[in-house]
Amino acid sequence: MTELILHQFASSPFSEKLRLVMGYKKLSYMSVTVPAIMPKPDVVALTGGYRRTPFLQIGADIYCDTALICDVLERLQPAPTLYPASMQPLASILAQWSDSTLFWSAVTYNRGVKGAGSKFGGTLVDPVAAIFEDRKAMGFNIDWWQPGDAAPAYQSYVVQLSSLLQNQPYLLGQQPCIADFCAYHPLWLVHVRATAAVDLLQHYPAVKGWVDRMQAIGHSVFEDIDASQAIAIAAASDPVPIGQGPLPSRVFQDEHGIALGSQVAVTPQSFGREPTTGELLAATESHFTLRRIDSRAGCVHVHFPRIGYVLKRQVL
Repeated sequence: MTELILHQFASSPFSEKLRLVMGYKKLSYMSVTVPAIMPKPDVVALTGGYRRTPFLQIGADIYCDTALICDVLERLQPAPTLYPASMQPLASILAQWSDSTLFWSAVTYNRGVKGAGSKFGGTLVDPVAAIFEDRKAMGFNIDWWQPGDAAPAYQSYVVQLSSLLQNQPYLLGQQPCIADFCAYHPLWLVHVRATAAVDLLQHYPAVKGWVDRMQAIGHSVFEDIDASQAIAIAAASDPVPIGQGPLPSRVFQDEHGIALGSQVAVTPQSFGREPTTGELLAATESHFTLRRIDSRAGCVHVHFPRIGYVLKRQVL
């Protein structure tokens, strides 16, 4: 297996989700630290426009969105599994809720007085303002709840998690699954990164114990490399042929009337709506694959999940 390269930054909660998954599966990797805010020219050289963090590189294949990346890691290292067969549908639904509803409630809560002060501690000049302005440009410019409204909503979700954890160590049983990793990273953002907010969990010992157990999984072994090295690896590699590798499906599922080989754009549906353009190589029930050429990275295949992404014909 070609070396895994995780493009991330330390305070990114979705990066923490993958760092923990790597630790759980004992997958070593190379790590590239990407900028927390734009511009990101080295990121764009590999993704073609996609700017969210993190993304995974394997040679000249670029996997975007942690939902798809977790599927890729599961296929590369099936044990221990993220998707126990007996609870896979429920685990996937809970994971999607965690990555969306729970995550945004945590972000809103963390933006209040308790969380914001310790979130990016000293890494940038006026870091919270810089991050917030950048995220507004990504489409985060929403009607934020006031702290007095955000706190009860977030707490209600913590209560629901506590109910699941009363009689078992993890959300759906005796072992962690994809739902645990997805639910953990929003709480990591609030209660581990922003320690001023940790008092809330003292009222929910089942959740506090679960957070401690998830944190104890730890991170895997990694080697730091810089972005130029990662781009050189892509340029020296050939993408995995369609139908092989960790996304093996060859079935073309046409929902758009766009033929394979067409020039298309794939754009996140919610935020960070910078499009990635290229030749459509795959459109399966689960993912899209685009072929693109970059002057630095060479020929790369960029992969996106179907859920949460919009496919359109590129107007030339």
